[in-house]
Amino acid sequence: MKNSTKKRGQKLIRRFSRASVKASEEGKEHIKENLIDRFSHIADIRLLILEWSLLIGALMMLAFAQAFWFGNSYAENVFVKGGTYTEATLGDVKSLNPLFATTSSEKTLSRLMFATLSTVDYSGHPGIGLAESIMPNEDGKVWTVRLRDGLKWSDGEPITNDDVIFTTDLIKNPAVGSAYGSNLAKVKVTINENNEIVFNLPTAYSDFITALNFPIVPKHILGDVDPQTLIENNFSNTPVTSGAFNYNATQATAGTNSEEKVFYLSANPDYYMGQTMLNSFAIHTYSSRDDIISSLNAGSTTATAELSGADAGRINAASFIQKNSSLNSGAFIFFNTSKEIVKNNEMRAAIRQGINIDKIREAAPDTLALDYPLLKAQIELNHYPEIPAHDTVAAKNKLDELGGGQPLKVDIATVNSGYLPNVAEAVKAQLEELGFEVTVSSYEENQDFINNVISKRNYDILVYEVELGADPDLLPYYHSSQASVSGLNLSNYRNVLVDDLLLGARDTLNEELRVKKYESFLEHWVTDVPAIGLYQPNLTYYYNKNVRTFSNDVRLVTALDRFSDITSWAVTKATKNKTP
Repeated sequence: MKNSTKKRGQKLIRRFSRASVKASEEGKEHIKENLIDRFSHIADIRLLILEWSLLIGALMMLAFAQAFWFGNSYAENVFVKGGTYTEATLGDVKSLNPLFATTSSEKTLSRLMFATLSTVDYSGHPGIGLAESIMPNEDGKVWTVRLRDGLKWSDGEPITNDDVIFTTDLIKNPAVGSAYGSNLAKVKVTINENNEIVFNLPTAYSDFITALNFPIVPKHILGDVDPQTLIENNFSNTPVTSGAFNYNATQATAGTNSEEKVFYLSANPDYYMGQTMLNSFAIHTYSSRDDIISSLNAGSTTATAELSGADAGRINAASFIQKNSSLNSGAFIFFNTSKEIVKNNEMRAAIRQGINIDKIREAAPDTLALDYPLLKAQIELNHYPEIPAHDTVAAKNKLDELGGGQPLKVDIATVNSGYLPNVAEAVKAQLEELGFEVTVSSYEENQDFINNVISKRNYDILVYEVELGADPDLLPYYHSSQASVSGLNLSNYRNVLVDDLLLGARDTLNEELRVKKYESFLEHWVTDVPAIGLYQPNLTYYYNKNVRTFSNDVRLVTALDRFSDITSWAVTKATKNKTP
């Protein structure tokens, strides 16, 4: 049985072996016949092979392109939360207490770290900040403010009505010497039965909401500090804050002077407008605009608001975008009417007639001409007084008559900011053509300039830019009460009729009446010539192409209003899929 089975298996193996050999020989013959022997025919069909190869290649490329397009169609590179935005600012920081902010660096830090009761919104109009509501009574003498719920300081303590009253008292205190004092000097502040803050004004003030745009400081930190030593308190170095960013640290820049520091701020999670997209903000302070330009080109800073269009050629255009936004400000030639050389309004009128304003404006390109101290964006008047036309011959004859053959000498002061130095030189050239001997002094815009030049009115003529505000209020610049060391009447201009008009325009809530009073004021302004309008300046903002800064839709009243949409600024991008 076993032998029989073994023999059958051997037969099967031999049979399988013979079949395998046969299949192998037939396969070789088949390959030879159908493949190898056909190679000789390739030359005859090479064009067909090429066509098929190109077709297959094209189909593969289309498939890859479709896949790439499909992926990009449902993905986009967008700004996301995170990162640090860095700005270069000009001037020293002696105190982080916002009540003492004077330099550009200090004002920028104040705006980023401290919230205010009112603010300027994206449309350029007065709006609410920490306040939930700000309401005047019928005659504009009583203003009631209610704070938002849930407001917090950076140390977690609540922001209360007591903080507002405490801050107001500090601002009114002469020992503090805050720049916000002029609008609150005679204002009484109380809390009513509805737990609202009530501001009682000595006279009606239609635009008092803009006077509430002052930073609030914490009573629980500063309440026991002597106002005379407030600036020396540790709060000036490590403040408790309420704005979009909280103070983090200060770093001195190695090998530089005291003005060059970096202030690191972190996003405030309790900010009343919501937390910013940025994780942090860094302010790099510099002592000169040349240093700012170097920092931008070196990539040390992201942006700056301290330069002008004249600096465009010195900025790396491949990395930075230049944005120009008009401001509610004006550049003027202010005559110091207390100085003998320009005390006579006939002398001032002759100078206005003799200088070529259009020629002077060429020194400030890309700016809007400004003839009057009121902007149409503030108030639309029905009538504007005519300004006498340029006439060099008539002006020279009048100046010869007024000068009595004596040499006419005049000192011009300005600041080293934007186009102002060039404009001052253009004014000098025009005055020299009229026969004046002219000296121009250009100062750095710092506290020394405020104390020694502005406060002392240490000039015959001042070429300077001033803020005109969201709403017209010319009392600070032309009312007699402001012709003082602490006032902003830069011309030392005094006219009792003008005083009444400016007070009347400020007091009334009737828009038609305000228009009439401002029209009458302009008649006196043109006749008395306390100043000559030059141009409406721009904010020239340079920023890195890879960041998102303030929107083009934001209308700026001052340069600091660029931060009105700070919660949307961003520096970090990521690819995200879109919903099909």
